[in-house]
Amino acid sequence: MRDVVSCFSENAIDVSCSSYLNKACMSPNLIPSVQNAVASLYKIILSTRKQVTVLVTWCRNQTSQGLSINFGSDPSSSFKINTNDKLFRRKRGNKVFELEKFKIEVFWDLSSAKYVRGPEPVGNFYVLVMVDSEISLVMGDLGEETITKKFKTNTPFAKVSLLSRQEHCAGNTLYATKAKFCDSGIQHDILIKCSGENEGLKHPVLSVYIDKKMVIRVKRLQWNFRGNQSIFLDGLLVDMMWDVHDWFFNPASGYAVFMFRTRSGMHSRLWLEENMVHKEQQKVEFSLLIHAYRNL
Repeated sequence: MRDVVSCFSENAIDVSCSSYLNKACMSPNLIPSVQNAVASLYKIILSTRKQVTVLVTWCRNQTSQGLSINFGSDPSSSFKINTNDKLFRRKRGNKVFELEKFKIEVFWDLSSAKYVRGPEPVGNFYVLVMVDSEISLVMGDLGEETITKKFKTNTPFAKVSLLSRQEHCAGNTLYATKAKFCDSGIQHDILIKCSGENEGLKHPVLSVYIDKKMVIRVKRLQWNFRGNQSIFLDGLLVDMMWDVHDWFFNPASGYAVFMFRTRSGMHSRLWLEENMVHKEQQKVEFSLLIHAYRNL
């Protein structure tokens, strides 16, 4: 069986969590790990059929907090806002620049942004990206009516799709996130935890919950450290794969991997050969990857 990471397509959410493990066991009183960075990759298709990718990253550490936006594959095409900056103007404004064959306009207002526990605001903010005069990406509280009032009423809207989301977390062994597996589906609450001797069990047990309902339970995890199971969500077949080998056999530097992936067909292969990876990636609609690092 191939390494689970090599099966991960770019159309994925990558959740990287750094956690404090005690023999891969978890206290039931621990709260979920806290995010310190969130990165979302979008694909924008203009009315002219031209395409551009936008990577939006929210981050926070002990010294700074901010937003960065990258356009295309050029790492130099980065636009950054430090929301900890004392200069009020840095939290609200607009910027126009050229990128290859595109004209990019960014409008933002983070001056009253509301945060809960992570680096990504949950309200009282907006970030709007226009590409070649088409409204391409809207984040925050701006509704379509407000947008049409703020800009020209005939400003076209581009088609935007979320390709990937990456979350970096720090804390304990309770991993919680949200995911929407298809455009017509709902946002699901996902929780992964590992229970063990400190909870009255003889062997570590991996439990996966979706919307507070247990969908997967793996007993004797130290022996069943790799595997996969399938579940149904929103009419889709979703494969959940795990690899916690390094939790037990490489604890100093290893990490566990969990992946949720919608299957394009009933007969799609979970573990792909090298020459089929690219072809299969084009069929994958959505996947969620979680890296759970172990800090000793």
